[in-house]
Amino acid sequence: MYKNPTAAEITQHYKAAVDSVTMIDEFVALSDRDDEQVDCIRRNVQHLEFIVAKDFWTTEDLTPFHAAITAGNAVLPT
Repeated sequence: MYKNPTAAEITQHYKAAVDSVTMIDEFVALSDRDDEQVDCIRRNVQHLEFIVAKDFWTTEDLTPFHAAITAGNAVLPT
């Protein structure tokens, strides 16, 4: 599925990544997060890290993905 994705598949990957950005942004904005929310941030950061590393991107703007990774990692416990 990741080898030579079609334009439609790339669009699907992009939309899924945007969903991850939205989720991260919502939980990062909270002043306090429970364990489930922290785990959700972690999973979504991992998803974005995986997806931005793919080499099939063309003209898509990945800037929000990188920003969400940075923001998510900033609130995750070490």
